[in-house]
Amino acid sequence: MLGGLSTYILKLGATNLVAPYNTDLDRRLAASPAIMSMRVRLQQLAHLLADGLRQDLTTRNAVPLHLVSIGGGTAIDCLNALILLRKSRPSALDRSVTIHVLDPDSEAPEFGTRALASLTSDGGPLNGLRVGLLHVPYSWENTPTLADLVRKLSASDSVIAASTEGALFEYADDQAVLSNLEALRSDVNSKVTLVAGTVTRADPLTREFITTSRFKLVPRGHEAFGALVREAHFAVAQVRSTLLSDQVLLRPVQAH
Repeated sequence: MLGGLSTYILKLGATNLVAPYNTDLDRRLAASPAIMSMRVRLQQLAHLLADGLRQDLTTRNAVPLHLVSIGGGTAIDCLNALILLRKSRPSALDRSVTIHVLDPDSEAPEFGTRALASLTSDGGPLNGLRVGLLHVPYSWENTPTLADLVRKLSASDSVIAASTEGALFEYADDQAVLSNLEALRSDVNSKVTLVAGTVTRADPLTREFITTSRFKLVPRGHEAFGALVREAHFAVAQVRSTLLSDQVLLRPVQAH
């Protein structure tokens, strides 16, 4: 699994690389179908997250928004979702926004903090918004940390959305996926309204790619993944697909 900062750099595209990541080999890699698929994956997930939040924030004026990014690295999915929301419905972000990056690495979240500062500066697409970014050291085997965060955030009126791009749903085993989803709902007062994430596809092309890749991806596809998350009382509400992954929007459902 690549670190968050390395993954972010690959998504910049072959023509946008800067030293020391702009060698001929770097450019060829960034222009490969697999890496281009990662760029589309990010775009699709940011749109899913923004679309879901647009619905939730319309009826919850002014209450704080918390974005919980699991394995979030630079939190670029959250930042892009906020840019999309700012363009489509500026009033939805008339509130405090906090991005909680749950990641074992500190380098990528530090970069995300600098990126946020640039986006909120004069002339930036998020200028004037009250947005902060906090790093929470996290391993997805340590779900009490996640459950405790959700409990604290849910103690007051708020909207909470989670996301995981190229992380939990693609690399973790079934039990870790379920444990993290259950942690998001473990508090009876949980304010989590949606989870957006990327799921490795299970078609023959993707399976062949995995056999030749050093990445330990878990191929599920959105249909098998939908059956899995029902065990944690979530349902797949929307799907957008690219070459190697399905991007899903999950909504909580009532336990029977």
